[in-house]
Amino acid sequence: MRIAIASGKGGTGKTTVAAMLYHSLSQKEAKSALLVDCDVEEPNDVLFFGELEKMDEVGITQEIPSIDTSRCTFCRLCAEYCEFNAIVVIPPAGFAEINPSLCHSCGACTVACKEDAIWVKDDPIGSRSLYQDTAGNEILEGRLRIGSTMQTMVIRSLKNSLHDESSVVILDGPPGTSCPVVETISDTDYLILVTEPTPFGLHDLKLMIDLVKELGLSFGVVINKANLGDREVYHYLEKENAEIIGEIPFNKTYAAHYAKGNLFVDTPPEIRESFQRIVSRLSEKGVLP
Repeated sequence: MRIAIASGKGGTGKTTVAAMLYHSLSQKEAKSALLVDCDVEEPNDVLFFGELEKMDEVGITQEIPSIDTSRCTFCRLCAEYCEFNAIVVIPPAGFAEINPSLCHSCGACTVACKEDAIWVKDDPIGSRSLYQDTAGNEILEGRLRIGSTMQTMVIRSLKNSLHDESSVVILDGPPGTSCPVVETISDTDYLILVTEPTPFGLHDLKLMIDLVKELGLSFGVVINKANLGDREVYHYLEKENAEIIGEIPFNKTYAAHYAKGNLFVDTPPEIRESFQRIVSRLSEKGVLP
């Protein structure tokens, strides 16, 4: 079972929900869970789990074409084939170059070139690391190389590396509704959308639900900081017939714990009970084993 956690905007509590859900499952016997941090631009899930041992780290590369100008006839076919405008060819200047930050490694340019003037090299774009705690629970983290724009490729590498031993895989996705989010959630069994009862939260939740409907995914909504803001989010969800699977109240003490990376230490009873209700509801729905 793959469960993705997503939100239309940052700061709604998406990572908190992902970490607490994973922690709850990993504490139960015979419940094998894997947390995958797909927020590859700024991964931080491991910060909440104390002492972890890094078991493995693998570099992630992207195949980037390069043009041999000694063989190139500057016909511009490669540039015409490129859907991402990653190739610049200036025949009068004898100039031909590929921009790695725009290239999506689709291979169209190599097909277009009739002179065998294009060759491919591996360009590092990030890494994936596997961590394990003393109980054997695992966290998989993707990390984008600074300066790279290939978040989607790093996330795809993370998902392709997943094994089948875990009964539940929790994907903590990046915020927003862009391509990295679509890559994270597109083939999940169930999606948890985290929002907050504010105008900004409602605006971005609407965008997220439009995306989820287009992808045809089953989903439920968790409202964080539920005792703040207004009721507009509730009215919208009722109109959309979207299920609220849980509400988490704002608690200043818990917010302070979060800021220090102590999600699981002295958790206020109201917060602990809120997460217990979320886990129970997911179990009732058959989302959790």
